[in-house]
Amino acid sequence: MKIDLNSDMGEGFGPYRLCDDDAMMGIVSSANIACGFHGGDPDTMARMVRLAKANGVGIGAHPGLPDRPGFGRREMPFQPDELRQQMLYQLGALIAIARSETMQVGHLSFHAAMGTMVERDPAVADMMMQAIVAVDRNLAVFVTAGSEIERAAKRAGLKTLALFLADRAYDARGKLVARGLPGALVKDEASVRSRVRRFLIDGTVEAIDGTVIPMQARSILVHSDTPGSLELARTVRSEIEAAGATLATAAELAS
Repeated sequence: MKIDLNSDMGEGFGPYRLCDDDAMMGIVSSANIACGFHGGDPDTMARMVRLAKANGVGIGAHPGLPDRPGFGRREMPFQPDELRQQMLYQLGALIAIARSETMQVGHLSFHAAMGTMVERDPAVADMMMQAIVAVDRNLAVFVTAGSEIERAAKRAGLKTLALFLADRAYDARGKLVARGLPGALVKDEASVRSRVRRFLIDGTVEAIDGTVIPMQARSILVHSDTPGSLELARTVRSEIEAAGATLATAAELAS
């Protein structure tokens, strides 16, 4: 079995670092690179691309809303076409930087509130997917299985890859528990290890209420801003290897 291990990276800016990106790049198989709005800047983006190239890691765009203080997790009243241009602006920037380093952007993963806004409206989701197709129809899109973004991507003929968020709790419907609610963030090693092991062996995850739900995914995400993210990523990788699986990039696995 092949599986992708990815993390959102380069989400600091200037001299500020959110996590040890250098070390994280040696653990993951794919990096979702912040593109300058919720985090990141041109120099940071270039550094992430170079690190990925040196470590054989696949790269993807991680566009978000222009809200550094809120880390892109607060919705903003943009019109659909404004949202489209913001995504394209960020995607285009990373593609240009990647090409200058002889690297290719292989996937796209919406960050936080931008993804929530796209997911809510099928018409917006379709518009965003068509915009991605216009830039590069070979890009894969990270999705939640059964989501509106997944359906829109498939309607547009784009490849998708479903995510399992190792450090976030799910409810009985398979939706993420909202940040700020008790238990929403899973950050202790034992819990992450058991969740990943269950996912790899049974294809299920225990929801926050104890319900066991199916988790159809081929990629595991560890957020770089989760406390102890580096050790959690190492834990996830060790469970992948213990299960006899091998790492592959998102671009390789998307279908």
